[in-house]
Amino acid sequence: MVSDIIQFVLSPLIALVTGVFLLGLSRKIIARIHRRYGPPIYQPVIDVLRLMTQRSVSHGAVFELGVVFALAGSFVTVLFIPLGGTELAGEAHPFAHGVLCPLSSAGGLLVVMYLMLYGPLGIALAAGESANPNASIGVSRKLLLALAYEVPFLLVILAVMSHYETISITEIVARQQESGWGVLSVPLSAAAAFLILPAMLGIRPFDVASAPQEIASGPLAEYGGTYLGLLAVQKALHLFVVIALFTDLFLGGGVNLATFLLKVMAVFVVAELISAVLPRVRIETAVKFCWKWPAALACLQMVVTTLSK
Repeated sequence: MVSDIIQFVLSPLIALVTGVFLLGLSRKIIARIHRRYGPPIYQPVIDVLRLMTQRSVSHGAVFELGVVFALAGSFVTVLFIPLGGTELAGEAHPFAHGVLCPLSSAGGLLVVMYLMLYGPLGIALAAGESANPNASIGVSRKLLLALAYEVPFLLVILAVMSHYETISITEIVARQQESGWGVLSVPLSAAAAFLILPAMLGIRPFDVASAPQEIASGPLAEYGGTYLGLLAVQKALHLFVVIALFTDLFLGGGVNLATFLLKVMAVFVVAELISAVLPRVRIETAVKFCWKWPAALACLQMVVTTLSK
């Protein structure tokens, strides 16, 4: 019982600390590529603490509840994601092998996929209440982008579940540690997932929803103070969830927490290096791309997996 409580506290804490670190690392990587020194890696911590002390302006109950909705969705999603092996998990799941995952037996990939939609929906509800034209444009782009990557993402999930014959993420991780990484077992799905990774993270070339130079950060245009600080926390958690899920599905998770976090950082750095040198695309181009190459690769993997059974 005590170990379960520790897991429920430790899992989101690890995700938050890692996500905030990755946000700071992102700014440093982009700065160095642009031949700038850049802010310190701990700059996101300073920003969040500063925002929490500033005055907040609300546009109504939905404006506030949308932030809570998005943040709660990200926190709950973390509880379903295996975060590498620790001594805390013990025998919480027959396939877990010590994987830190508080809700390993309470849901699977389909649950995670639905929970990941809470973030865009919560921000859309909140930003719509502000009646700001830039926020409305950003919300429409964010929902269209979510629709664009959800189609190939669903196909990727179906191919992985079909290959491993389970919906349990912890079981998928355990089987990869026994028989090899998913990037080798389902390579086309891994490629499709990596292609839509920038869209799921909202980074270039798919940062069309924020686009500060065009629509003044879009859905966040009317946010400030505590609300903006909470959305920064939500962004850090969402960033970690997306990268961690990719690591669990295709890189075998981690035999321990340190190994898992190293893999998460490696995937993030590669994605950021690619993102830093690409221009932003139009929303229609983003939708066409996601529904073309990633969807085609995921469909082909489904065919290959089905024929190999």
